[in-house]
Amino acid sequence: MDKTSLPSSPAPSSDDKYIVPGLIRGLQVLQSFTPDNREMTLSDIARRLGTTRSAAFRTVYTLAQQGYLLHNQQTSRYALGPAVLRLGYGYLATRELVEVALPELEKLRDETDWSAHLGVRDGRFVLYMLRVPSHMGLASIVHVGSRLPAAGTTMGRVLLADLSEDELFRLFRDETYQNAPGQTPRSLGEVSAQWKRDRNARSIVQIGNFETGIASIAAPVRDIEGNVVAAINATQAASADRIDSIDASVRREVVRTADAITRLLGGLPKTPTAELTDV
Repeated sequence: MDKTSLPSSPAPSSDDKYIVPGLIRGLQVLQSFTPDNREMTLSDIARRLGTTRSAAFRTVYTLAQQGYLLHNQQTSRYALGPAVLRLGYGYLATRELVEVALPELEKLRDETDWSAHLGVRDGRFVLYMLRVPSHMGLASIVHVGSRLPAAGTTMGRVLLADLSEDELFRLFRDETYQNAPGQTPRSLGEVSAQWKRDRNARSIVQIGNFETGIASIAAPVRDIEGNVVAAINATQAASADRIDSIDASVRREVVRTADAITRLLGGLPKTPTAELTDV
């Protein structure tokens, strides 16, 4: 390949009104760095973009300010910055999380015959990344890719519990609560009260709060720094509406599985100061 040309990538359609030209230009700059071409001057970058130095400058300046490029003032050359590594780490970490969690969720399903799931927080929602259905094959409203309200689901509550109070308020202050299903909190005050109950819980249990007749038990998965990066849960049709009707061994298995995934990710489970027994 000609070393002065950009790496090949699909050309955006000029008719696509949703394409952001500046973003495309920034991605092209990042893609122009290769193992054989780790440093470039502004003139080098402009040549690869097929534009002038002045036209390339704003893109390069923005990337440098955000940490995606590093500028060596002595040589006037640019190199990829640490923010690029963080992007790659996020992708690899997500893949690692799924690959590590799958066999553990299968063990959880086999031990309990409850369906098992893994989810991560996506704003005010929990995004389902894995689903291991029980051998009983009971129908469920969730599948991989489902996004459910975090405040109304056990996995979502686990993920929200790791936020600070300020982070929680910023996240939910604009929520309308108009279409909140089941017993999902319907005001910021209710979200806050639930968060305070959940803060130090080892696991979170609900029966019918979000999906009628379904019992759900969730526990947190932590990274090497102790942050909650995901949650797992086990679900099954409930034979009663009281949490104390659930076999305690299932709750222990959910916690054990979350701790096992945490350890496989290099983290340490957090010692609990309370158990949650909400009805």
